[in-house]
Amino acid sequence: MKYPIGIQSFDQIINDGYVYVDKTALIHKLVTEGKIYFLSRPRRFGKSLLVSTLKNYYLGKKELFKGLAIDALEKDWLEYPVFHLSFGGENFTLSGTLRDKIMDSLGQWEELYGKNPYADEMGNRFKYVLKAAYEKTGRRAVVLIDEYDKPLLDVLDTGYTTTVEGEKRLLEDHHREILKGFYSVFKEADEHLQFVLLTGVTKFSQVSVFSGFNQPADISMDPRYEALCGITTEELYQYFDEPIKSLAQKYRYTEERMKGHLRSQYDGYHFGENLIDIYNPFSVLNAFSSQRIDDYWFRSGTPTYLIRLLNHTQENLNELTGKYYDPSQFIDYKADVEKPLPMIFQSGYLTIKDCDMEMNTYLLDFPNNEVKKGFVTMVAADYLKPRTEAGSWAIESVKALKTGDTEKFRKLLTSFLADIPYTMRRKEDERERERYFHYTFYLLMRIISCYTVYTEKQQSEGRVDCIVETPDYIYIFEFKLDGTADEALQQIEEKGYARPYEADNRPLYRIGVSFSSKTGTISDWKIL
Repeated sequence: MKYPIGIQSFDQIINDGYVYVDKTALIHKLVTEGKIYFLSRPRRFGKSLLVSTLKNYYLGKKELFKGLAIDALEKDWLEYPVFHLSFGGENFTLSGTLRDKIMDSLGQWEELYGKNPYADEMGNRFKYVLKAAYEKTGRRAVVLIDEYDKPLLDVLDTGYTTTVEGEKRLLEDHHREILKGFYSVFKEADEHLQFVLLTGVTKFSQVSVFSGFNQPADISMDPRYEALCGITTEELYQYFDEPIKSLAQKYRYTEERMKGHLRSQYDGYHFGENLIDIYNPFSVLNAFSSQRIDDYWFRSGTPTYLIRLLNHTQENLNELTGKYYDPSQFIDYKADVEKPLPMIFQSGYLTIKDCDMEMNTYLLDFPNNEVKKGFVTMVAADYLKPRTEAGSWAIESVKALKTGDTEKFRKLLTSFLADIPYTMRRKEDERERERYFHYTFYLLMRIISCYTVYTEKQQSEGRVDCIVETPDYIYIFEFKLDGTADEALQQIEEKGYARPYEADNRPLYRIGVSFSSKTGTISDWKIL
């Protein structure tokens, strides 16, 4: 089986015999039920392949779709003038790159359909060439813009500047104005447009990008199109039965255990109220190709803009995850650096885990182990700046918890905390000191993503600081800042934190931990 890793060209996938997960029934629904769309999905989730598939469909290349679902649905296979623009391959931190990219595309389109000799501004040139294409071919134009938001994400909150007509401007603001002028054409050219799709990671709102034309239908959370990108559970088992069996054999797992491993590592994305399970396609294809479970998606790119945004906020990850939100709180990014939640969600580092239809609220949390471990490790490294590498610490900690070696885990935790520079933990008041230590432990325990970890878990008589469940052991942690381990153990007993595990056969450790705000590490540790 050939896996199309890094291949975003539909015609190449079909012609060269790569495996293609058939999304064409949904694509046919898309093109017949609407006109102007916007789709947000995380990076490397198949957006560019979707755009390429649409391009080949609108070019009338019927032979490429033979045997696919759309082959029986489409009867006409008409050819339209297609205007395809991708911002994915450019570095927009360099001044002038965005304008050059658009102008270069306009020049190529004008060679095909003609140029207005009196138009210099890009918006007017684009409007003219759309009309010219309609008049020359007799068919309305199709516009496909991939990664529309990259010119903004590249410079978001960086402070990079440029000079425009002798005036110094933020490059972020300049890019926003260029895109607004370019996209404003869609409103005036509506009669010459057959279909428009913009894809990206983030939906920007209140930043004047979309304000220049009729608002596109946002299908990012439309229940009809939840599975338009990515791989569903049914598709995984239908198309990849053999590589699943092969991977199970290599790991000496049963087939069902391997399916569970793949699910916890790469599944968990939901893009609507139907909560259809979606696997990360990039990671799944890499795992099958290399026959190894690893963190492929996270390693393929570092979300530096998210770290920049988090550095501006007073909210910590533990205060953002595992909570229900109104859609208005995470659907649109409103260019407010104090609210990073929409960017974290739309970038794929949080996803919908449940929804309350009556209240119209959604539970957000990490989609899977790959994302949780990678993102939290990166945040921890930036927040704590330890001398010890967080990933290596996590590996050793997992081994200790796996074998029930609580003493080794105590030493690992103590030494890691001691390696955090004093300047990182210094807080001015007691509340902030306590908040810092709670967040520090939250980050460290969340890094251990291969196990079930609950932080601040609500029970009938109180909130448990942390519970870790491995296949063979259960650990209940309670922490005190500048207190005693005995006080922590007493709270575990009085509040009955171990009661839900009375029927569980696994050995259970009750661990009381005291942190010292003076030394920044563990001062007292006791186990029952």
